[in-house]
Amino acid sequence: GGEPLWVTAEKQGQISATYFWVGLEAEIMGVRPRYWKAYDGKVPNAERVQQALAWLDLPATERPTFITLYFSHTDDAGHDHGPESQEVIASIQAADTLVGQLLAGLEARGWLEKVNIIITSDHGMAATSDERVIKLSEYVDLKTVEIIDSTPTVTLRPKQSSVDSLYLKLANAHPHMKVYRKENFPARFHYDGHRRIMPLMCLADDGWAINTRAPGSETRSFNGGAHGYDNLLPAMRATFIAHGPAFKRGLTVAPFQNIHLYNLMAKILRLKPARNDGSLDSVRVMLR
Repeated sequence: GGEPLWVTAEKQGQISATYFWVGLEAEIMGVRPRYWKAYDGKVPNAERVQQALAWLDLPATERPTFITLYFSHTDDAGHDHGPESQEVIASIQAADTLVGQLLAGLEARGWLEKVNIIITSDHGMAATSDERVIKLSEYVDLKTVEIIDSTPTVTLRPKQSSVDSLYLKLANAHPHMKVYRKENFPARFHYDGHRRIMPLMCLADDGWAINTRAPGSETRSFNGGAHGYDNLLPAMRATFIAHGPAFKRGLTVAPFQNIHLYNLMAKILRLKPARNDGSLDSVRVMLR
């Protein structure tokens, strides 16, 4: 039910371009970005950077005012090897190289001080282990439930029995798993009021995993990393770096929620934001 910024921009007469950003392949409210690419993980990251620069090379009447780039290799390394691994360090170095290529391309075109750049991520990463696994099958017959989301946030509903009976089976099943009814989800999750939301949620503690497979069918190792935990946990915090004519220089701000970025970018682009859960007042301090 939300409106992506590229849709907001297109609806208000601006041009947007997205490269592999999550959700871009769907037509939302009948709108797509002017320029977009169907996701293909085989496309080299450096090629994605060059495409963003190529979009800026277009004539003014065809040039996008809003461009997104998405890289997944830090996420892949974190899941496979854990957030403190050498593989994650290498992936961060690779991401730094890509940002360097983008900045060098902007500088060569005389755009570096004209374009507003935000470097951010959508989540952090917590280390997981085969020694910290909650086996859901020990508390409920998995054949009797429909599971929509898996570890570490499992949403589910009973196929035949009542929600109450399922809740009672799970509520105090494991000391490292919280269980919520839909009507009692924490308000700060902004996760209610939609028909697709399941009646129950199981949320693992930091670094714990929930195995939703039947006994004997799970071959996966949980040694690595995961996200989707309570967003107040320090391990879930993300990166935010901004540069450009809209932003103050040399400023460090207190942590804020990513939901405020939509309003921040709408303000910079002079767009009227759609209704959303964020607030410009939470991030206005960083603007010139």
